[in-house]
Amino acid sequence: MNLVEEVRKQCLQHPEKYAFIYENQQTTYGEFEKHVSRFAFSLKEIGVQRGEHVALILNNSPYFLIAYYASMRIGATLIPINPIYTMEEMSYIVDHGDVTWVIAGEESFERVTQLRQAFKQIKGIIVCDENEIEADNRGGSGEMLYLFSDLMKGTSGMDPVSLEEDDVAMILYTSGTTGYPKGAMLTHGNLYANAKDVGEFFLFTKEDRVIATLPFYHVFGLTVVLNVPLSKGACVLIAPRFSPKGIFELALNYNATVFAGVPTMYSFLYQYTEGDPNSFSHLRLAISGGAALPIKVLENFEERFKIPIFEGYGLSEASPVTCFNPPTRVRRPGSIGTSIPNVENKIVDDEGKEAEIGEVGELVCRGPNVMKGYYKSPEATRNAIRDGWLYTGDLAKQDEEGYFYIVDRKKDLIIVGGLNVYPREVEEVLYKHLKVLEAAVIGVPNDDYGEEVHAFISLKSSDCSVEELEDFCEKYLAKYKIPKVFHFIDALPKNSTGKILKRTLKVSFSNQ
Repeated sequence: MNLVEEVRKQCLQHPEKYAFIYENQQTTYGEFEKHVSRFAFSLKEIGVQRGEHVALILNNSPYFLIAYYASMRIGATLIPINPIYTMEEMSYIVDHGDVTWVIAGEESFERVTQLRQAFKQIKGIIVCDENEIEADNRGGSGEMLYLFSDLMKGTSGMDPVSLEEDDVAMILYTSGTTGYPKGAMLTHGNLYANAKDVGEFFLFTKEDRVIATLPFYHVFGLTVVLNVPLSKGACVLIAPRFSPKGIFELALNYNATVFAGVPTMYSFLYQYTEGDPNSFSHLRLAISGGAALPIKVLENFEERFKIPIFEGYGLSEASPVTCFNPPTRVRRPGSIGTSIPNVENKIVDDEGKEAEIGEVGELVCRGPNVMKGYYKSPEATRNAIRDGWLYTGDLAKQDEEGYFYIVDRKKDLIIVGGLNVYPREVEEVLYKHLKVLEAAVIGVPNDDYGEEVHAFISLKSSDCSVEELEDFCEKYLAKYKIPKVFHFIDALPKNSTGKILKRTLKVSFSNQ
């Protein structure tokens, strides 16, 4: 079984039931099946082949759902890309990921036509058009540009091709400590297993109405608020973007039963004074992931709205969920919960031996959700997966009842509003600036976003301003990765071998 078959089964069994609602437009499972079948047929007609890599550059919308399931239906491999990425960030993924087709939103039209001109392996671009793009504005792509609306005009459809569990369904690019993103290859078996196990763990049913404000291009949103509900025959309430006002209205208007978000979202929902707790009167489940949930945020939200938040843990390489606080047992605030069904987690020491209860070590996991490996990166794959166990890079401990607690991160990961920022990636950009001698990037606590990015800079010349560095970073980095604060210092602290001491920078900053 795979997600394509499971979701299609729901479409055929409950054709009259609503699959998703977007901006007050309701789409049934029967209609969703017709859209997916028709778009899949059109993809084949224009030449998209099984196994080809198709980039999805789309925000939350019906376009994403249709393109995602239609592409998998023909056996293509999907590569979701954050639409706010810069050309530099998109170009690396398109190039390294061997992308041959691009499906993008109209707002990304200018950048994807630039990608088409830069990378000749791209055979065609499909623009999901709400407003028709005139032929003379197609950026010179000529016959290689297709409009979603044109591809949906036909009446022909197609059944899913036969898919093997080990076939790669998706490559998710996740930034690494080298500064370059790595592509985690998730198979059809991986995606199906995690959706099935998370759905059973949280007791999802076809009666659920799930608010989908987490971005679909991020693996947390993709699994928890898209794959899980659709595979269970539930209704997805698509929020094109997060806003507290919009979430309260969506929950009230459609009697939402499930909300999933990152800690920042819970903080903003709590702070939104106009939010009526009655809007959440049908909510049975609030899920938090993507970053550590501060206990104070949990307590504030639960006190005001009388709804328990269940915190968990996951990573792209595990499709992503490995642990969650269980809804049928005691919750442990501050913990990431227990292993979900069919997934094993344990704590190991530096030699790979299982640690004692309460002892801090690296969190590792294994199960049918663990990736096939990193695309074109065999060495990175060997480092990440050892003896069948995925090494997460996070330091954790386990208590006697099987609850896990994240203690620290081995990686220098910064999490801004649930989005990952790897210091090395930002540092690589800063080092490109001709006036920068040395740079070190750290994460600093932020009440609203969890963390914010700070850069410590040693300059070659003193005539460099913060504004100049910000403008430079905007060319290479998505907005959330750009340092919030630049600290100019004479020299960065180092040890005897010349290694920059980031811990010293953190201590010095905290003492300011």
